[in-house]
Amino acid sequence: MYNKTNKNFSGATQYVLDEELASIVNISMALEMPLLLKGEPGTGKTMLAHAIAENLNMPLIVLNVKSSMKLVDALYQYDTLTRLNDSRFGDSNRDVSNIQDYIKMGKIGQAFTSNTRTVLLIDEIDKADTDFQDDMLDVLDQMEFDIMEIDKTIGVNFRPVIIITSNAKKDLSDPFLGRCNFHHIAFPDPKMMRKIIRVHFPDIDSELIENSVSAFYGLRKLDAIEKKPATRELINWIRALQTDPDFNPGKLAKEELPYLGVLFKKSQDYEQAANMVSKRRLY
Repeated sequence: MYNKTNKNFSGATQYVLDEELASIVNISMALEMPLLLKGEPGTGKTMLAHAIAENLNMPLIVLNVKSSMKLVDALYQYDTLTRLNDSRFGDSNRDVSNIQDYIKMGKIGQAFTSNTRTVLLIDEIDKADTDFQDDMLDVLDQMEFDIMEIDKTIGVNFRPVIIITSNAKKDLSDPFLGRCNFHHIAFPDPKMMRKIIRVHFPDIDSELIENSVSAFYGLRKLDAIEKKPATRELINWIRALQTDPDFNPGKLAKEELPYLGVLFKKSQDYEQAANMVSKRRLY
């Protein structure tokens, strides 16, 4: 048996929330449907799950999807090697005939068997193959799965709040999409970005925030950039600028942009940005 919650998500201490996103989160919880989030890296998809957990005071369980992952790994693992070693060497106090002692819950299993309601984040689902995606949704629809080794069905104690993220690197199947609510998180515009920065830096100098945001969006417009800097990089860049006692925010307006390595993590991107900065051709 599982319980619902009457709480509504209303944002968190370091997550700037727009009304549309808050609505789809609360609708998804009310309808007990997974919420699929798409958007480029750095738009806050993953952090939304952290914010929901913080705001609703729920534990967060994170399943980081990998291309080689099998669904059973997300449900449970049967530790056959440890059982074999225990049976051969007899060093354990466990009864090797009791297979259940060697069953460990995976991330979805942990969310199902938790003694309180959780937020389950399934991160980067587009890395998995179609069979994994569809089979996982079957489990999340039914709210149960079988452990074949002990012939036992695991049900859910408290239905988790399910957030699924995708970077849209691979198309998701129609059945998968049909069983989720969907929201695309657009990259923040400069106005929203200023709000985000002020959450992280309440006492930030007004000249620094204006000039850093202008420089940041100028860098993002460079055509040859493969991996554009995201919100996380901007926050780290501002932190780096603030730690430099000799830095003057007025330099940013003159396109004197230090610490480009905080913004760009690929050599070709860094070189392209540094070249344009040296020529004062950003904005």
